[in-house]
Order: sequence, then structure tokens, then C-alpha cells
Amino acid sequence: MATHALPLRQLPQNASARIVSVAATGELGRRIRDMGLVPGTIVKVIGRAPLKDPVALRLLDFTLTLRNSEADYITVEMLESAP
Repeated sequence: MATHALPLRQLPQNASARIVSVAATGELGRRIRDMGLVPGTIVKVIGRAPLKDPVALRLLDFTLTLRNSEADYITVEMLESAP
């Protein structure tokens, strides 16, 4: 069950979340959606570069890196971790 919404950039490492919305429009919005980052998709932060940018995500059986400037357009709801 989801707990609260936040920008994808703020999702802690090893946390999972469901994408709620993608605010990017135009070419950037299309590119983000083409990568599979659409509302309803579950993502997990699996790593960050030493300076916290980019962030590595796991979704739909593949790993994707995303710049924080791109992640700011994506709102997610954190999922409660399984016991």
C-alpha cells in the first residue's frame, strides 16, 4: 500500500515506489515515457553515483539511469516494505 507522494529524486536507495504522474511535456516527456516511466509503473532505486546524480532505477526487468533533473518531473508514492 502506498504511503506518501514525493519527487523521484528524493526516493531513498533500495526503496520501491509506484509512479503517480509525469509532469514533463514535449520531447522530454515523450522520452521519459518511452523509457517505461509511466503512471502505475513500480520502480526501485538501486544505486546513485558518488555525487548523487544520476540515479540507477530498476523497473520492468531492466536497469535505467536517470538524471536528477529528469527525475524531478516524476512523482512517486513510496510502497511499504514487506515484513
